[in-house]
Amino acid sequence: MKLQIETDRETDGRWIAEIQSLPGVMTYGSTEDDAIQKVMSLTLRVIADKYENGEISEKRVEISFACS
Repeated sequence: MKLQIETDRETDGRWIAEIQSLPGVMTYGSTEDDAIQKVMSLTLRVIADKYENGEISEKRVEISFACS
């Protein structure tokens, strides 16, 4: 599973990072790196939750992130 991280800077200076292929996976940070780290952490929690709830049935899931 290759996930694309999209980043942008808000007018108030905060950075936003999101994974558009996972609805609702979006975080803010004071720096771009901070926002990216937070969105990666949130993504792993969302995927773990989907696995626990049977929404992902594969026994092995490989996850990689790419930033743009």
